[in-house]
Amino acid sequence: MSLSNKVIWVTGASSGIGKALAIALSTKNVKLVLSSRNIESLESVKNLCKEPKNVHIIPLDLEDFNSLKEKANLAINAFGHVDILVNNGGVSQRSLAHETQIAVDKRIMDINYIGTVALTKAILPHFIANKKGHFVVTTSIVGKIGTPLRSSYAASKHALHGFFDSLRTENHKNNIVVSLICPGFIKTNVSKNALTGNGTALGKMDVATGKGMSAERCATLIIKAIEKQKAEVYIAGAKEKMGVYVKRFFPKLFAVLIRKLSVT
Repeated sequence: MSLSNKVIWVTGASSGIGKALAIALSTKNVKLVLSSRNIESLESVKNLCKEPKNVHIIPLDLEDFNSLKEKANLAINAFGHVDILVNNGGVSQRSLAHETQIAVDKRIMDINYIGTVALTKAILPHFIANKKGHFVVTTSIVGKIGTPLRSSYAASKHALHGFFDSLRTENHKNNIVVSLICPGFIKTNVSKNALTGNGTALGKMDVATGKGMSAERCATLIIKAIEKQKAEVYIAGAKEKMGVYVKRFFPKLFAVLIRKLSVT
């Protein structure tokens, strides 16, 4: 599938994977709608895009569920329609389950799962009416396997897989595509912004994250997955990918190995 002339809406576009993806997509002759909570950072990303005139900014907070239908209407009106929604906004976690306040569990689910689902439902009628559309969802390798210090984060990402697998099946007749993108360690500020047990940000880079794949390389692979309309793709190192298959076929072995894995 050629992306030329498509209208693509990217959430979480002010930094990390979303920023790299927006800049890379701007070279594909597309029109972009960029969203996150940080307007100043979005403006900076817009100016880094190849054709800033083809970039529209809509501030958005995934926790504000009641505003998302209005945001979807603004996105549609920006260029007359939306072809692809990249659900990329989210927050990570760095805390043990027994040390994590329930309010933090709820916030992670609200942002990563409920907010993403609410935004998806807000744009879905537009896709159904047009008999076409493409949902691209940044989940995680942790959406396939659970690791230490990620209990609620893993739960939120697993939940996305369940929801979007069902949505894909329900809307096949409407020519709506769903691509689940599962990154491993990507070198972004994800660990710095990750929530700890009391809800504060970790504020530092994980060693594993610091050694991860560049956001630019990740963006390139995401675009290839979008163009090929992949149902699910793992963008990660060999060990992370292997973990998915070991978990699937040898769950008891995986349970032993995951205890020894360095995830920070």
